Amino acid sequence: MKKDEYRHKGQRRKMIDELRALGIQSEEVLEAIDSVPRHFFLSSAFEQFAYQNKAFQIGSGQTISKPHTVAKQTELLNLEPGKKVLEIGTGSGYQCAVLCAMGYKVFSIERQRNLFEKAKPLLANMGFKPDLFYGDGYKGKDVFAPFDGIIVTCGAPEVPEALLMQLKVGGRLVIPVGEGDTQRMFTLTRTSPADFEREEHGDFAFVPMLSSRAQDQ
Repeated sequence: MKKDEYRHKGQRRKMIDELRALGIQSEEVLEAIDSVPRHFFLSSAFEQFAYQNKAFQIGSGQTISKPHTVAKQTELLNLEPGKKVLEIGTGSGYQCAVLCAMGYKVFSIERQRNLFEKAKPLLANMGFKPDLFYGDGYKGKDVFAPFDGIIVTCGAPEVPEALLMQLKVGGRLVIPVGEGDTQRMFTLTRTSPADFEREEHGDFAFVPMLSSRAQDQ
């Protein structure tokens, strides 16, 4: 396992200052991000750039999101520690680790088998204990519903109905919606069994969310 050295911690502190300058206000979110070594989730080719506000390829056509995107989505959840969160798209495991560092009870689904098999031991070795699943995130995880929060880490062409139905009343879905190079970030808060309050939060760039069977490559 990689080491988290003084130089990495110094680079993270600079990154935290940058995230503040970009508008991240939650000290709890910033503390969680400061506690998670992002370079653990990158290949050696990208490790020296781990604390720049950039996305990087992680294989299978997927990316690790920019730190600002991770911070913003986590901030938009706006939940207390101990709440139950479903993540759609484990990817490298970095966003999942940040959610765990926030003190949430995390369930995470990944449809690419090789990413799932990499993330599971990495997160365990770091001391995090999310419930990870290999499968189709479009369907959510109804057996563990309802959730206080659901976070989607890939661009969806539309909001999956199954995810809305798995929110508690008062729960919130954070999801980038749209096709093309950028998507619009939305939060949908369930205000009653049949009603949702929708808010927009600007443009972000994600890889597309795919609705199909899980992939073994």
